[in-house]
Amino acid sequence: MDSEDQPEEIDREDIDPIIKSWTFEPGKLTARLVVASDGRDVLQMRIEMGLLQMETSGRPDGEKPFNFDSYLEYIQAQIVADDTVMLNDPDCVEIDREFVQLYHRRICWLALREYERAVRDADHTLALMDVCRNRSDDPEWIESHEHFRPFVMFHRIQAKSLIELEKHTPEHAIEELTNGVEELRSIHETNGTEEAFEEDELHIRLIELRETLREQFEVGQTLNEQLADAVAHENYEKAAKIRDRISKREDAR
Repeated sequence: MDSEDQPEEIDREDIDPIIKSWTFEPGKLTARLVVASDGRDVLQMRIEMGLLQMETSGRPDGEKPFNFDSYLEYIQAQIVADDTVMLNDPDCVEIDREFVQLYHRRICWLALREYERAVRDADHTLALMDVCRNRSDDPEWIESHEHFRPFVMFHRIQAKSLIELEKHTPEHAIEELTNGVEELRSIHETNGTEEAFEEDELHIRLIELRETLREQFEVGQTLNEQLADAVAHENYEKAAKIRDRISKREDAR
């Protein structure tokens, strides 16, 4: 066979075909789930000059630090073994890597409406923040993560409310948002920034989502809102009846 007639060998390291077939759109987060050559699902995010590929569970880069599924699990095991353990410089480097990886995966899950997975990664990130706060003696490094706690909580609250909307009722979603607003308020109170809370962008966006759902699904006062109103007006008989209705509703879930 003439060499010119031989099929051209495919360079498996060349990602040009992927880049050309998957257009990058500035200002828009584009993600997708694809099946890898070994049959496992992987998560991809298109970026301006390429793409990121992440594992769907465990650590996004697929590494197993010290044979643990994540660096968080490794550190938690160290704390169980020695309650006095503090983070060292290599720990901080690995924790920062895990923070960034989880951020990328979390926003991809939100873009794909994989809300339960987004909640899982938000919980992982918040647990990492707790470890940083409790096991580091560097206030600036702690604050570099605590600064983002409201933002991670915002993602978690959004995702939880949309899970409630999909699996239960608009009323449940609205109540999840109301509870989330109070969680954010408590963070501001802890940080001494409660005066800025009403103008906080994350707070405003949660309120807007809540009222959009209320209008779209024609939901008036939720049972929990009715309960709070009855207690505020010291109408305890009405409050008892509403609590009974809430209990029956939750038992039916």
